[in-house]
Amino acid sequence: MIMEALRGVLGAPPVPQGSWEREARFVSTAALRRAAEPAAEPAAEPAAEPAAEVAERLAVRLRAVPGVRHVDVRPNGFLVIGIAAPGEIVHDILAAPLAVSPPETGPETGSATPWPDFPRTWDNPGFAVRYAYVRAGAVQRWARDLGVPAGGAARPELLDGPFDRAVLRVLAELPSRRDSRDPGWAAYLERLAEVYHTAVERASPIPRGDEAPAEVHTARVRMGEAVRRVLGEGLAELGVAPPGKI
Repeated sequence: MIMEALRGVLGAPPVPQGSWEREARFVSTAALRRAAEPAAEPAAEPAAEPAAEVAERLAVRLRAVPGVRHVDVRPNGFLVIGIAAPGEIVHDILAAPLAVSPPETGPETGSATPWPDFPRTWDNPGFAVRYAYVRAGAVQRWARDLGVPAGGAARPELLDGPFDRAVLRVLAELPSRRDSRDPGWAAYLERLAEVYHTAVERASPIPRGDEAPAEVHTARVRMGEAVRRVLGEGLAELGVAPPGKI
């Protein structure tokens, strides 16, 4: 699990950087935090260790993590971490226990709901988010009907197209958002729904026409499961019951 391994070295999840269109990268300020930590023996008053030196030590450990392609240490102590197969994030999300139990499906009565259910048009972000949740579930059913193999053995390296990477880039924000005091769930879910809808349209997770089921379809269906899991968690955080259908 790549994200847990990175957290284990850094003490906190790194934040994705850039668009990920060409390379999946994270940035971490862990060295700055550690350099600023008070000494274990205050009476000794040792000189503070420069963040760049802390970063170099962390970089050595990070380079030993399976799946890490490279680690760059910036002069300010920032760590930039490139990973080889960003699709591994899908496994991380699906292997983790549910962070929040979703409320029961049904009419929404909570005053905290950030968007209305109607109108059910693309101009309403609430519709786009709810529909993405329903759509990801429908894709799983259609995939089974069309003979797409189950996703347990999905190959993460196949999620390498630009539309797949756009989804993975947003999914990669989940760990750091969970740790944030203000995770910004509503705006995050809107972005995740947008990239997922685009991916379904432009990089189909199910065979089209006479196309035979392929491993890439399995990987994309699996990615949709992760999207649905995250959307369900975010909706639950906002007090919104994930819809059974639209």
